[in-house]
Amino acid sequence: MTGPTPVSTHQPTTPATGGVIVVQEAFGVNEHIEDIGRRLAAAGWLAVIPHLFHRTGDPQLDYDDIQAVIPHMAELSAEGIAADLDVAEAILTEAGISPARTGAVGFCMGGTVAFATAATRPLGAAVSFYGGGITTGRFGYEPLVDLAPKLQAPWLGLFGDEDKGIPVEDVELLRAAAATSAKETEVVRYADAGHGFNCDRRSSYHEASATDAWGRTLAWFDRHLGG
Repeated sequence: MTGPTPVSTHQPTTPATGGVIVVQEAFGVNEHIEDIGRRLAAAGWLAVIPHLFHRTGDPQLDYDDIQAVIPHMAELSAEGIAADLDVAEAILTEAGISPARTGAVGFCMGGTVAFATAATRPLGAAVSFYGGGITTGRFGYEPLVDLAPKLQAPWLGLFGDEDKGIPVEDVELLRAAAATSAKETEVVRYADAGHGFNCDRRSSYHEASATDAWGRTLAWFDRHLGG
C-alpha cells in the first residue's frame, strides 16, 4: 500500500479540547493503539492515528513475533513518517485545532517518533512511552540526546527501569539533555516496569505503572493544550 496514509480517528462526544496524534507501537495500529485513541476521545481529545506501516501492508503483528516486525520497521524513514504526520496534522487543522492545541503521544517506536516530532514541529506538548534510539538514533533521526536541546514542545518521558532495550543510564542522559531545551520537560521512571508496561495485551503489562503513566499523560495534555 503506497497511497495516501490511512488514518484512524476517535471523536469526543463533546467539542474537542484539542487534538492528539497517537503514534503506534512496532506491532502496528492494533487494538491497543485504537484503544488509546478511544481513551483520549473519552477524555475530550480528538485522537488521530496515522498508520505508519501502510507502505508495507499496514499489518497488525503478534507481540510474540519480533522477527515479523523487523522488515516493516526497516522500511520506515524520517521523511516518510513526516509525510504521515502531515496527514494527521491536516485532519486536526481542518477540525479547527491549531498546532498549539495539538499533542503527540507515542509508544515503543512511537515514543521515539513523538520525541523527534516535538523537536522538529511546534506542537503544544508531547509524551513518549519507552521510546528508544536515545544514543544511536532510529529511522534516520538523530539520537534523541542530540535532538533534545531542540525541543519545541513540552515533553514527558515515561520509562521502565526493567526495560532491557533502554538502559537506565540512557534515560538519565536523555533527562539531562532535555533539561537544556527551552521547554518544560519531565522524565518518570518506574522501578518495577519493563518495556511495553502500558499495554494490557502484553505479558510486560504493569498495571500500577500504566495507571500512573496514563494519569500523568492526561494531566500533561490538560496543562499544556487545554488552555
